[in-house]
Amino acid sequence: MARTVQKVDSLVEEDGSMEPAIETVLETAEEKGVVQWNDVSDDLTSGQWGRLIEKGILVDADGEGFVVDDPDGIRDALDEAEPSDEEESDGSWTSWDKIALVGSLALFVGYWQPDIRDQIGEVIDIGIGPINSLVPFYVTILVLAVLTGLWSTLLQDRLTNLDNMSGYQEKQKELREREKKAKEEDDDEALEEIRQEQMEMMTENLGMMKQQFRSMPWIMLFTIPIFLWVYWQVRGLGVGQAGPVLVMPLVGEVNAWEAGIIGPLQAWIFWYILCSMSLSQIIRKSLNIQTSPT
Repeated sequence: MARTVQKVDSLVEEDGSMEPAIETVLETAEEKGVVQWNDVSDDLTSGQWGRLIEKGILVDADGEGFVVDDPDGIRDALDEAEPSDEEESDGSWTSWDKIALVGSLALFVGYWQPDIRDQIGEVIDIGIGPINSLVPFYVTILVLAVLTGLWSTLLQDRLTNLDNMSGYQEKQKELREREKKAKEEDDDEALEEIRQEQMEMMTENLGMMKQQFRSMPWIMLFTIPIFLWVYWQVRGLGVGQAGPVLVMPLVGEVNAWEAGIIGPLQAWIFWYILCSMSLSQIIRKSLNIQTSPT
């Protein structure tokens, strides 16, 4: 029972709305014996449903639905649980998110307007310039890739609600299994009900997409000025035009940062992308951060 209390306390502390969700499935289980998603879909979000399964509050009943594990312990835990005062994180965009999106889109102008690019580059150079004066330019890009990768990873971890996304995927999986079973049994009524639920899930799918992209404006707000600084160094100041600048994997010796590597893709962009992608994976592994549901 102590373990059950810990599970319930953990869920309620993370999200105060989980308490009524647990009460709903408990009442449904006591009334029907088993709980299925369509029994509680009007009262629970797919994210809450997924969290109850993930935490072991709901246990699979051999394909017939789910049963509540240790209902007496859960009821005792609910009597003692104190809901968290934190606002529910449903992944919707806040006003600050929208402001960040507008700001990041405005920074894009720097790619086409040399004056704006130069001004942004000069401002960013106040912080990056001292580093660039101590190490080769390719090492500076490597350092910037680490910073942008760390920033992106932490933001995705902070702003992406993996519980909701996992619950949505679990619900999709359950619907597919029910649809397969209904087709095998030629149950037209069940198929019609499943199609209705699939139509409702399309709205949830849009919400999941918005949630996945919520971190993008904040990532761009940080990475675009850095990218413009590198662009300013290469195009505006002519860094790396005097001779070989780097020996790249799979490419070999590169004579200039503006040299084309793959079609119009220039060396400095290729090197930045290569560093950023590889180092971001290392950062996620080392910090044990998951940015997408399993």
